[in-house]
Amino acid sequence: MERRDFLKGLTAVGCSAAAHPLLTTVTLAQGTGLGENRLIVVILRGGMDGLDVVQPLGDPDFAALRPAHIPSQIGLTGPFALHPGLGGLQGLWQAGQLGFVHATSTPYRDKRSHFDGQTLLESGTGMDVAIGAQRDGWLNRMLQAVPGLRAETAYAVGREALPLLAGPGPSRNWTPEVNLVLSAQSHLLLDHIYHDDDLFRDAGAEAMTLSAELSGREARKADARGAEKGPFGPGDDRPWPDVDTLVDFAAGRLRAATRIAAFSLSGWDTHRGQNNAIGRPLSRLQRIILRMQAQLGAEVWGRTTLLAMTEFGRTARQNGSGGTDHGTGGLMVMAGGALRGGHVFGPWPGLSEAALYDRRDLMPTSDVRAWAAWAMRGLYGLEVATLEGAVFPGLEMGPNPGLIL
Repeated sequence: MERRDFLKGLTAVGCSAAAHPLLTTVTLAQGTGLGENRLIVVILRGGMDGLDVVQPLGDPDFAALRPAHIPSQIGLTGPFALHPGLGGLQGLWQAGQLGFVHATSTPYRDKRSHFDGQTLLESGTGMDVAIGAQRDGWLNRMLQAVPGLRAETAYAVGREALPLLAGPGPSRNWTPEVNLVLSAQSHLLLDHIYHDDDLFRDAGAEAMTLSAELSGREARKADARGAEKGPFGPGDDRPWPDVDTLVDFAAGRLRAATRIAAFSLSGWDTHRGQNNAIGRPLSRLQRIILRMQAQLGAEVWGRTTLLAMTEFGRTARQNGSGGTDHGTGGLMVMAGGALRGGHVFGPWPGLSEAALYDRRDLMPTSDVRAWAAWAMRGLYGLEVATLEGAVFPGLEMGPNPGLIL
């Protein structure tokens, strides 16, 4: 069964299983043609409200749209302020290692479905291709364009599929909640049984290899649970055991041969009580960034760029329950030592009623795919023609924004 069809069947569990806070995925890829730079992509499932994360407090129409909003005191640049939930990233901003793109989105419009929005985000196509028709993801297509890939190129790590790296490139999968322990004799027996079966031989080898790397995982989670005992305030670097496990797994490989990691972080569907509801996913996103920086070390972090993107933004106006509904224009979060940060990128459209998309959403002024494409060009030297043709078919990247040092 396709992931999209399966999730659509779970209508009884609430607005969308695609936005469920417990669904997390990591993908890792390596290849000699990628050089020394690292790229980390974080898919923020559920529709992150960019207007709350990077608050346009200087826009004269913002206060009327968000009467229950609590303004941030963390100034960025121009009219913008940073949500206190990401307050622990101020040091990165000051060091030029944190940036944002406001009013950006995929070409997806009007339907505002988590499933379709995420599918389009990860496939990297425009609306000229039917949603779901593209069978591979843009990150996989980028890897196909890079020479020197090894036979075992990518890892998918987590509890659900990550279509971002789906495609003909070889991949390996790991679910962090499953711990496979086999004796040496069992290893030999399985090797013998499945030696002539390509599917089971490769799957079995994958499971046994990755299970060997899980020793000590439960101990690390126990330590993190102990450290997690609060109280923690907004912006504190709070441990999250599941996030820490995934980051540690990825960072260990990024310090070695791996050059690309992709996480899936859910929990952004803030229909009710957003002032409280958004704190948890922000804390988890901040933890990914800060722990990744710490685990990679200064040298590797200095060659790393992290891009966090969501399927769509949320309505400019708060709803009656103090939340926000599915919208259009959103926000990209960027971090890393290879980033030319300290900027809020992208043209700001304003929040007057006439400036809103469909008189309800932040108007998109850029294509989120273009920012990802320019980041990959800066990191890996891919040709514009390759990025606009093979990786993001039909995309017009526009002028170089200079994201990468």
